[in-house]
Amino acid sequence: MMILQASAGGFGSMLPFLAMIIVIYFFMIRPQMTKQKKEKKFQAEISKGTRVITSSGIHGKIVELHESDNTVTIETGAGKIKFERAAISLDLTNKLNAPAKK
Repeated sequence: MMILQASAGGFGSMLPFLAMIIVIYFFMIRPQMTKQKKEKKFQAEISKGTRVITSSGIHGKIVELHESDNTVTIETGAGKIKFERAAISLDLTNKLNAPAKK
């Protein structure tokens, strides 16, 4: 009888720890994983002529895609610059073509 009480108390003390792990998964880990999937999909769908912003804040238009080394060449006001695909953070083409809100 004493053994059953000890094991039931052990599970009861583990319950808050398990609840904390579940909360961390749903509020931190899962959203981060979905964000990474969206970024990878966006970077894979980048096409020539797309207006973009890099993670460092440089605005430009994609003029070349290099599949061999996973880079893109962006034309800016200062000239052409080569970036990693991972450095592209935002697509401006859809935002520029969107109708104005009243």
